[in-house]
This record gives sequence, C-alpha cells and structure tokens, in this order.
Amino acid sequence: MENITGVLAAYMANARFEHLPEHVVQHTKFRVLDTLAAMISGSRLKAGVEAIRYARAQGGTQESSIVATDLMTSASNAALVNGMFAHADETDDFEPTTKAHPGSHVVPAALAMAQRKNSSGSDMIVAVALGYDLCCRFLLALGPDLVRGSHRSAEGTSSTMGAVGAAAYLAKLDEAGMRYALSYASQQVSGIWSWVRDADHVEKAFDFAGMGARNGVTAAIMAELGFTGVWDVLDGEHNALIALSSNPVPSEMIKQLGERYLVTETSIKPFSVGYPIQAPLSAFLDLLRTHRLTPDMVESIKVRLPADGARIVNNRAMPDVNCQYVIAVALIDGAVTFESSHSHDRMKDPLVKQIMGKIELLADPALMIPEAPRSGHVEIFLKDGRSVNQFVRHAPGTKENPMDAAQVNEKAASLIGPILGPSRTETLITLIGSLEKMKSVQELRELLQG
Repeated sequence: MENITGVLAAYMANARFEHLPEHVVQHTKFRVLDTLAAMISGSRLKAGVEAIRYARAQGGTQESSIVATDLMTSASNAALVNGMFAHADETDDFEPTTKAHPGSHVVPAALAMAQRKNSSGSDMIVAVALGYDLCCRFLLALGPDLVRGSHRSAEGTSSTMGAVGAAAYLAKLDEAGMRYALSYASQQVSGIWSWVRDADHVEKAFDFAGMGARNGVTAAIMAELGFTGVWDVLDGEHNALIALSSNPVPSEMIKQLGERYLVTETSIKPFSVGYPIQAPLSAFLDLLRTHRLTPDMVESIKVRLPADGARIVNNRAMPDVNCQYVIAVALIDGAVTFESSHSHDRMKDPLVKQIMGKIELLADPALMIPEAPRSGHVEIFLKDGRSVNQFVRHAPGTKENPMDAAQVNEKAASLIGPILGPSRTETLITLIGSLEKMKSVQELRELLQG
C-alpha cells in the first residue's frame, strides 16, 4: 500500500473535536487525569528528582511548566521532564497488545505544546486521542515482536510517534507540515531493550517517556517554524517502516482511522506496579479477603504468568516490578499502596524476605494467550493442607474490565493529594472532568505548580 504518509498527514491536519464520539472524549479525559497523576507523583521519585535537576541546569525559554514545581522552560524540555515524571514508576497506562505506554509521552507532549500555543481543552483532548493512535498504530505496523526481536524497545520506539501526533496537532500544522513533522519524528525514533538492566527506574523513565515526548515536540516545532524534509517518510525507498521492521504491515498505520480509537483500549492500572503484576495481584487480594488469610496461615504461593511477563517481574531489583515482593507485602499489609510498592527499605525487611522465599513465579506457556496477554493465576497452599486458587484473565482497568470515573478519580486523588493537597486535587479532578469546556489549558498551570 502506498501513500500511507499522505493519508495519515491529512487525517492529522483535519482532526476536530466534533469528530470524536462521546465515549472517546470520556476515555481521553480519563487518560489525561491518570497521566497527570503519574506525573505529579513521579516528580518526587528518583527519576523525577534527577529530571528536575536537569531542567534547572538547562533553563530555556519559558514556554511550558514542569508540574509539581515552580519551573518554566522550553516546550521540548518540559515534555522531556514531565515525561520522565510520568514513567518514574509503574503508575502510567499500558496497551496490552503492543506493550506501549502511550500516556507517559503523549500527555506530557500535549501539555507542553498546549501551554506553548495557549490551546483549548478540547484541542488538547483531540491531540491526546491522536497521539495514542499514532503511538499504537506505529507498533502495530512494525510488529511489536519484530521490534523486540531486533533488540529494540517497543516502548521507546513508539513514544516519539505518539508524542509528535499530539504536538503536531496542537501546532495546527497543515497537511504538508504534518508530513514534515512525521519525517523529523521518524528520524529520532530510538530505544533499545537494554532498559531491562536499569535498576533505578531512571533511564527507563527517559527511554519509555521523556525521550519520545521531547523528540515529538521538537519535530512539531521544527515543522511549525518552516523546516522542510522528506515528503513521504512512511512510503517508498528506505521508508521508516521497512527501516525499523523486517516485515511491516504499513496499512495498520491508517486502518480504521476515525473508527478505532486506541485511547479507548489502553489499561489504566489500579495498582502502582509493573503491568504483568496487575492480574496476579488482583487475584491474590481477592483470595486474601475471601479467605481472611494471614501470613502465619500460608505455607507457599505459586504465581503463574505468561512467559514474557514473568521475565519482566521475576525477583527484580526495583520493588514495583518485583512480583514476589509485591505479593509478600500484600499478604502482610492486606493491601499494596504507592508507598509500599516503591520502598527499597521494605524489601530488606526480614519478614518480607521470609515470605518472598515462599513465593514461586512460574512462566506458564499455557497463558500466552493473544487475546489475554497479561493474565495471571495464583495458588496459595495453606498450612492446614488446603489450597485456594484464582485466575484473572483481564486485570481491573483493562478494556474488558474497565475502571469507572469514580475509580479513576480515586486513584488520581491518592497520587496527587499528598503533593498538591486535597483542595487543589479536588479542583484539578473536576477541571479535567470537563476539560472540553476549558478555553485555555493555561488555566491548569497555577493549579499544577508545586
């Protein structure tokens, strides 16, 4: 198929708020709020602290704000820093088929460019929905497994394209400008799978989110300022798709544009832990409450995950992506909080270590189910000889088992409240709930300051 670039660029240039179905608008507002919550909470984690130091050292034209701080900087720098905030831990959303993390780069890019351009709330909603589409469609066209098969990060590879979708829309580029923005974005696509060796979740925050958010905003601003480039980067000789995949399916970039909105398909995480842990943790907590389990009742625990997920969360150094640690804390505390899921000190606690030793994580080939790629099975063996088990096919927050507005708001409040305070948190949640009525996203700036 030819003219992928042209069809996509025309769609981007002609996107309008009134074209979005009502349910897409609602889903998009959920993702904006969920990502803002991840950004605000992430500003106080290690990746966030390092990103703030970077911003202070760089300075920059005061175009856009860095949330939860008093800093203003260039839109590109703000996108980078807020992006690192958004994936400073495992609070951001996730698309199960591609394994992309769209919110962590799309929303920071949209916020930075919306402030730079004094955009309306309705324009920001369109930008975010468009960014999600470009992020996920790019990976669907490349083939996520083919990307990883060449030692590249699917998350990093998709992030620049998602960010440019949001930023280029807010720059109000025409079709030609969209073509050039896509080309400058494609040249910056990067990300290698070595992120799995990052023990501090600092480079990972850059790889998944900050890098792509910065790249996308940079590409959009270049096109806005009149930079010209390759007219059809997704077509023809040496195009971006064949450069990044051994067997791309280009039509996936434009298939069902305006009908299928990927922003409605990502999973919002109820727990601030790595996505492969969401389903088994949900199963474990259900068993814990149903059977009123305590640590002294448990002999051992077996957790079964799809093989690719098991590799990611098996006894990792980072607490929020360590399945054994998260389940152990859940057994001791009866719940998993943001604080407990990020505590390196708690991982050293003798009781936690003792219970972690009772937990076996198994990579189960039978759970490699395309339509349920992040399921989980938990079996608890009790000291009285009984065993109880539960299988969760779709974790809470998935499109098959979605969170409602009250649940999304509750999660956001738990993350934002400790930093911005209850009054500002309530106001922010209310404003995002009616984002389409906001005349200028600048109205959020003072509210988001730390």
